[in-house]
Amino acid sequence: MNLVLWIIQILLAVVFAGAGLAKLTQPKEKLRDVMRWVDPVPPTQVKALGAVEVLAAVGLVLPALTGIATVLTPLAAVGLVIVMVGGILVHLRDRKKRDTTAERRTEIQGAITCTVLLVLAAVVAWGRFGPYSF
Repeated sequence: MNLVLWIIQILLAVVFAGAGLAKLTQPKEKLRDVMRWVDPVPPTQVKALGAVEVLAAVGLVLPALTGIATVLTPLAAVGLVIVMVGGILVHLRDRKKRDTTAERRTEIQGAITCTVLLVLAAVVAWGRFGPYSF
């Protein structure tokens, strides 16, 4: 199970580091093509979310690798659970007045992706706080 948790931690770290770096380095206008949800969100909030995602990615792996402050690894996973709850809510908010069916379908897919990532982060939090802690 320890190996499974490591695989999940690394997978989550790669996903969130990539997504976070994109939000930090790309202008909002460029992100809008791929992430429709950024349209009504201020650019500073998009950058802040990117920073949180990058920090969580580092927190999933670095403390466990170094053996220093290992409690940060499950805390980073809990933080990602919270971020993903927010992501699910953003993707599912009511946009019927201005969205097409294709755009609504894209938002449903985004909510499903957030749900999968939430479950993976919750498994890491459970395992690293519980029976498979460092």
